[in-house]
Amino acid sequence: MSKTVVIGMSGGVDSAVSAMLLKEQGYNVIALFMHNWEEQDENGCCTAEQDFDDVKKVCDVIGIPYYSINFAKQYQERVFSYFLDEYKRGRTPNPDVLCNREIKFGPFLQYALTLGADYVATGHYCGIRHQDGKHYLLKAKDQTKDQTYFLNQLSQSQLEKVIFPLANLEKVEVRQLAEKWGLVNAKKKDSTGICFIGERNFRQFLQSYIPNQPGDVVDLDGNKVGEHVGLMYYTLGQRRGLGLGGTKESQDRWFVVEKDMATNRLVVSHGDESVLMSKALLASSVNWIPQQPAAGFKCYAKFRYRQSEQPVSVTVLDDGKVRVDFDVKQRAVTPGQFVVFYDDEKCLGGGVIDEVYK
Repeated sequence: MSKTVVIGMSGGVDSAVSAMLLKEQGYNVIALFMHNWEEQDENGCCTAEQDFDDVKKVCDVIGIPYYSINFAKQYQERVFSYFLDEYKRGRTPNPDVLCNREIKFGPFLQYALTLGADYVATGHYCGIRHQDGKHYLLKAKDQTKDQTYFLNQLSQSQLEKVIFPLANLEKVEVRQLAEKWGLVNAKKKDSTGICFIGERNFRQFLQSYIPNQPGDVVDLDGNKVGEHVGLMYYTLGQRRGLGLGGTKESQDRWFVVEKDMATNRLVVSHGDESVLMSKALLASSVNWIPQQPAAGFKCYAKFRYRQSEQPVSVTVLDDGKVRVDFDVKQRAVTPGQFVVFYDDEKCLGGGVIDEVYK
């Protein structure tokens, strides 16, 4: 009797091709669409309805059953509340990491098991190795699409029953397969940005949840050079949208250096970027895959998703936090984001950046 796989389908091409691959491999495949967000965008559209429509069409072509489940309440409690709290603290969170840990590999996994799943699958670009009772998260063949960064918080129990069908495929191959099989979303644009905001204006979206607190924009000497609309809208290293232009002495663009929450001032500089460079960080909420390598070790790390791996030295502290020292100084490492650790093909886990040392 064939094994049952419940696959999370989003309406996108990656999960659609994943479902077809599993079907071809002989699995009994069930599609499950997660409805995580109730709100309509400013045009009165709920993209979830359009996405679920695509899921139905794809599943009809593949010949597999599909279901929809609403996790909006769990999403509000476990992901969105965290997202707002971090912005109120002046930090820049990454809710997609939390969504994977708290929803896609949380309630989704539990619900899949009630449907009789032997395994669950997603359209993530990454690999998995189950060996000697341990579960290793591996980088994808397509390094430009590798999504292990977003899965750095998954536990061993969450990884135990997972299949990632796209581990050894390039994105271009995925689209070619979708066209060959006649899937309706073969040319569908990849989703970008934060899932619940979609194509909306980020500033307008955030404003509806957190009141604006305008204040002064000051240079490194404390001189006022402009006004900001609210510290939550800015992130370290940001150049665009500051409304400052160049200066008389220099045509270099201004960039954000610091968000001073105590005085509600946005500190900016131009020209010399050395003020953005840091040599180390402190991270908390650290998750190791499959276990902590050692009290101190060398590896590679990413401080944001779209970044090449950087050589670092990691020291695990008594309280479980980690200090990460960089071999080469790094630009605009941002509290609230995740530092994710790598060793060759493996993702070793990661944690939330709390402090940055200049």
